[in-house]
Amino acid sequence: MQTKRSRTTCIFGWLLALLVFLYAGNTFAAAPYPLGVALGLTGTGAPYCKEAAEGLEIAVNEINAQGGLLGKHPIELFIRDTQTRPATAQKVSRALIDKHGVQCIIGTYSSACALAIKPICRSARVLHIAPISNSENITRLDPSPYTYSVVPNTYMMSKAVVTGIAALAREKGWARYVTIASDYAWGRSSQEVQVDQFRSIAPGITLTETYWPRLGQTRFNSFIVDIMAQKPDFVLGSIAGADNAFWMRDCRDYRLFKEVAYPGGLVSVTELATQARSIRRGIYGRCRAPFFAHMDNPRMAAFADAYRAKFDRYPSDWAVLLYDAVYALKQGVDKAGKLDTAAVKDALHGMTIDTTRGRFFFRKVDNQLSCSAYFGKVADDPRYPFPIYHELMEFKGSEIWRAEAEILEARAK
Repeated sequence: MQTKRSRTTCIFGWLLALLVFLYAGNTFAAAPYPLGVALGLTGTGAPYCKEAAEGLEIAVNEINAQGGLLGKHPIELFIRDTQTRPATAQKVSRALIDKHGVQCIIGTYSSACALAIKPICRSARVLHIAPISNSENITRLDPSPYTYSVVPNTYMMSKAVVTGIAALAREKGWARYVTIASDYAWGRSSQEVQVDQFRSIAPGITLTETYWPRLGQTRFNSFIVDIMAQKPDFVLGSIAGADNAFWMRDCRDYRLFKEVAYPGGLVSVTELATQARSIRRGIYGRCRAPFFAHMDNPRMAAFADAYRAKFDRYPSDWAVLLYDAVYALKQGVDKAGKLDTAAVKDALHGMTIDTTRGRFFFRKVDNQLSCSAYFGKVADDPRYPFPIYHELMEFKGSEIWRAEAEILEARAK
């Protein structure tokens, strides 16, 4: 027969178990938010994507330290390598959706990869945030309500670059130029828009030759020899990632920049830091999200401090862009008040968000963020262990993006 004491002990044990269950339910009942990330961790995009993943890590850790999205849904990361190949990007994106049930994919490095996964995300009704890949066709043509861009697109960057170079050309009397661009979506899009912009802004400057090294090019000797034979006033380049490091190396070996100006090439914080000893002071470059331009913004200052504390260096453009992409998602979720992808997608449409680079809005016609593009002169600075941009020109997104009428006209065609 059960004694009074044993019955009391049993009841106490049952109540304790119930309390543990209820506590566990309140603490863990909120499901994690599965977030997919597709980056070119190998291939030509590897140098940028490693840094991008670090910025992503900082953002996710900060949000999860506060309980996760909406304060109770921890972000569960699923990071996959696209190998900077569109077919691989499609494969890993389908796996992220089908196997892991991700509700958002942040990606990718390559514009060709971003264009490849856009229809997959749209079909699956999964949010797609493009943080690095910036061909304007990601949002301009075949628009998807699920795809958002947080980086200045190729039209925006090109207009900023051409405006800056046109001013230099007037000052220096430049009249002839050649272009060299990686032969894939981003390079093609950048070169096309820049040439069109020169025709409009500086019609007196003549394009004499175009060069199209393949994506993954490691030797640029033949291109450089031919460029020097052409004797242009300047070279306009659209080369990125590992390819850009090889291009800059060969240009130094052949002393190209002593013979021909190279204004407006992609010189991000990655190049400024890794090539600090060799990069030519006085050249003019472009970049997409330089931390040093916004250290007066508390968000950027806090992020730079957190990044330096963890990785012992300053954040690159790519780290900044991934950090901002995660917080764009968070702010969309906060506005929607729930994780439902359709609700978050609708909340982001036309929404104004806070970023490390400032306060911007997503334009409704194309879901392009009104973020800035940058052009400046490489110079040493006592505040940093590597050169940064002086004479920095920041072009606001609303000043440099393509007119809505042109976008609608292109879609109609």
